[in-house]
Amino acid sequence: MKIVLQRVSKASVRVENVQTGAIENGLMLLVGIHEDDDQQHMEWLAEKILKLRVFDDKSGKMNLSVQDVKGEILVVPQFTLYADYEQGNRPSYFSAAGPEKAEKLYNEMVSYFKQQSELNIETGKFGANMDVEFCNDGPVTLVLEK
Repeated sequence: MKIVLQRVSKASVRVENVQTGAIENGLMLLVGIHEDDDQQHMEWLAEKILKLRVFDDKSGKMNLSVQDVKGEILVVPQFTLYADYEQGNRPSYFSAAGPEKAEKLYNEMVSYFKQQSELNIETGKFGANMDVEFCNDGPVTLVLEK
């Protein structure tokens, strides 16, 4: 599983001009699922994300988690994170999980966040062409992989 985590002051997702998710002050996650990923990979990363200290404390040091600041999380599926571009000029996605498996793990991650926190959790739409807008705060961007 590969996740691009961005600390944002706002973020939103639209599908066919209909907003499917929007947050203020929190984390936007672009989530790629590998063909070998399973429940354990997802839970490890989800727990790491809930506890990751990427928000500033009163002295300006990144010392607080999204839960500490009562932030929000926007979870966006992104299979292109597993693009292989080594040969030729057209990326291939053979290592990305197939749609059925990827959608199941994506939905399980969203459910995990909702069950393990009291945060507002918003989503993109799996398999859709999405318009994603965000304002990266910091900027703080991390790539997490398990």
